[in-house]
Amino acid sequence: MISGVVTMVILLIVCTALVYPLAHVTRPASLGVVYLLGVLVIASIWGLWLGILTSLLSAAAFNFFHLPPVGRFTIANNSNWVALITFLVVAVIVSVISELARHRAEEAQQRRAEADLTADMAQLVLSHAGLEESLGLVGQRLAAVFGLRWAEVSLDETASEGGRRLAIPLLTRGQPAASLFVPADLPAATLGRLRRAAAPALAAILTSALERERLVAEAVQTEGLRRSEAVKTAVLRAVSHDLRSPVTAMIAAGAAIRAPDVSAAEREELGAAVQEEGSRLARLIDDLLDLSKLEAQAASPQLAECSIEEVIEAALALQPPGAPFEVRVDPDLPLVRADFVQLERALANLLENATRYAAGSATVVRARRQGDRVSVRVVDGGAGIAPAEQERIFEPFYRAESGTDRTAHAGSGLGLAVARGFVEVNGGRIWVESAPGQGSAFVIELPAVGPAGGQS
Repeated sequence: MISGVVTMVILLIVCTALVYPLAHVTRPASLGVVYLLGVLVIASIWGLWLGILTSLLSAAAFNFFHLPPVGRFTIANNSNWVALITFLVVAVIVSVISELARHRAEEAQQRRAEADLTADMAQLVLSHAGLEESLGLVGQRLAAVFGLRWAEVSLDETASEGGRRLAIPLLTRGQPAASLFVPADLPAATLGRLRRAAAPALAAILTSALERERLVAEAVQTEGLRRSEAVKTAVLRAVSHDLRSPVTAMIAAGAAIRAPDVSAAEREELGAAVQEEGSRLARLIDDLLDLSKLEAQAASPQLAECSIEEVIEAALALQPPGAPFEVRVDPDLPLVRADFVQLERALANLLENATRYAAGSATVVRARRQGDRVSVRVVDGGAGIAPAEQERIFEPFYRAESGTDRTAHAGSGLGLAVARGFVEVNGGRIWVESAPGQGSAFVIELPAVGPAGGQS
């Protein structure tokens, strides 16, 4: 308001000074229109009442400085009375019209701001994954647009208003689904705008957001059930095949042993086949049990300081006789804190997998210290693994394609999944480094927690 008064005074001075040179061109009584410029500016920017005050002061200045007798507030000529009264009426009308135009402009600006606010709120709510997080941003945006100290949107239907905050219910399908909380001391006009413009728009946006979350949850649940069924089918197929193969071989060998014409050498060979298939079946059952424990997060490790060299020796003892291995263990290798049995199972599965794909070449086992960690690298000379499959090979029942005949390397697809599970529950990590035609290197890395842990 002070700035309006100062501007009014300046415009009165400017308009009064501007009439003097114009008085040499035309009659002074017809120059009152010059003051309408100041009235129009003041009324358009600062409102009706300051515009009317400007009209009255303009009429007084026009009379005092330009209508005879000059320097007095009296008028000698009756025609000048008509000019002055006409100017005053026109000036008031101009003030009223300017005030209406200003109100219309403000209303248009408010509607535009409210429309922009609705678009912004829709973008904030619908573009964020978390509804709670987006509601905080919506509250900040509402406060900025309406000039509030703060604003909060809550999905808690039980939240109540207190002495310092007022709740505006947000209705979805006629039912309160959320509340907009604002300061309780808001002006009635601002509160009315919030109830009229912001609340319905925000309620509609929340309805869409809640519906979207419901549909996404249903889609995720449906997709989870579908994938669960697919996994269950794949598991049943894989397990039934892998269980049936050794059982069938054992039954066939057992039936052949009982034949009267079987020689001692053949009986010995059949017995070895039964033993080999029985061991294969036992390993498969162990892998299934281990995987079920890992999936159920029930494979709690019995942590203790252990030697990686001793773990390697125990894992090598579980491999088939005659399998070629080349072992290199750095001297003074630190101990690790882990479950010895679980690490042994993980490493044994890696060695078995490497032997299966090594194409007759020796599998290299390398253990060394790298900073504050101990790494064990199992390298085979097989056909390698394509980059697209290097992560999937750790999934249960997944068998990677290779450059060689897969039937020659048939496995259950469980060994690497179990190995990864046991390594990770013991605080380590496992990965593969491979390229087609260049073999594969499986790496286990565990944190070192002690001094040398074995004889080198």
